[in-house]
Amino acid sequence: MSESAIDQKLSVRTFWERDPCGSEHTAAPEGTAEFYAEVERTRAELDPQIPRFADFDGARGEEVLEIGVGLGSDFLRFVRAGARATGVDLTQHAVELVRRRLDLEGLHADVLQADAEQLPFADASFDRIYSWGVLHHSPDTVRAVREAIRVLRPGGRLCVMLYARHSWVTYGMWVRHALLAGKPWRGLADVLSGHMESPGTTAYTARELRSMFAGLDDVRVDQVSTSYDTQMVGPLARLTGDRLGWNLVVRGRRAA
Repeated sequence: MSESAIDQKLSVRTFWERDPCGSEHTAAPEGTAEFYAEVERTRAELDPQIPRFADFDGARGEEVLEIGVGLGSDFLRFVRAGARATGVDLTQHAVELVRRRLDLEGLHADVLQADAEQLPFADASFDRIYSWGVLHHSPDTVRAVREAIRVLRPGGRLCVMLYARHSWVTYGMWVRHALLAGKPWRGLADVLSGHMESPGTTAYTARELRSMFAGLDDVRVDQVSTSYDTQMVGPLARLTGDRLGWNLVVRGRRAA
């Protein structure tokens, strides 16, 4: 790994260690039942599309790996549904918070700190791989995708969400940080890398993702409108529907 990639990964880890995804939506003391309840309510309000793709109930009895557990709202839903779940996160902070959340609910699952680009699992270890809004933060997203496919069993299913380059969120950020900042020459990728969440965040087109996940069968990429698009441009987001949605959801199956 190059020195620049190491530096970027350290920056990404530092960002999320300080501010676990979703923690900004609650003022409750961290690690309390109230904290987790508010995090879960907010996720349901902001991302109501997740259950349609995640299929939590369908994971019962399956070996599931979530890459990037964050505060555990999706991970806990897999565990509650009866999945034999394993979760990984780049940050120790997230791992500790999710373990605490499991303890509060009297649930059991494996959660460990790990790098998505170097998963500590043998080939073909899981029936299902799930990752929502995580891999676009990795310095080498392509490598992380290859790792996700590597640990998926033949016949197993994958569901990964990454950000869409052509969406109302990215266009709005370009207007704010390029056009209105007097730097209209800045591209969408440059703006996202410098201003969207952790340093180096990337976004993709559906065509790029079909190529990236070509190692799977029956690859489907759905672009999905989100509440974040509506926050950015208001009613205009509803007029364009999913065509300029912020989420690109990839689903596929490893050949049996």
